[in-house]
Amino acid sequence: MQLDAQRLAELAGRTMYERDPASRGLGMQLLEIRPGYARMSMPVRDDMLNGHATCHGGYIFMLADSAFAFACNSHNFNTVGAGCTIDYLAPGRPGDVLVAEAREQALQGKTGVYDVAVTDQDGRTIALFRGKSHRVNGTLVPTDA
Repeated sequence: MQLDAQRLAELAGRTMYERDPASRGLGMQLLEIRPGYARMSMPVRDDMLNGHATCHGGYIFMLADSAFAFACNSHNFNTVGAGCTIDYLAPGRPGDVLVAEAREQALQGKTGVYDVAVTDQDGRTIALFRGKSHRVNGTLVPTDA
């Protein structure tokens, strides 16, 4: 039985999440996935704070990068990051729950472009990330699963 695009995205997302100890170890949750889209959350813990008592930019980057990875792998093709940029706009604070929402902007052949907005629980924009993906060989799950 062939899976429809949404069910395949959900299966690919579950499979990736199970294989991703880095995201799980930071408390990230995969909240939603569909073809070309992923939304993830991460609580800002005290051990994620920098010398200014705000969330270290590396953790914000990791959340955005994880959402990007889930969105670009949602088509079930093994896909890796080829490059990215991030702009930090506001600090994450202790106790915040950050949400990264990744959206596919373009997908041509093996190359994709994805925008990720990171916000806090009040909807304040924390960072904007743009990633470029490259499809490599293989799939996450068999296509006739």
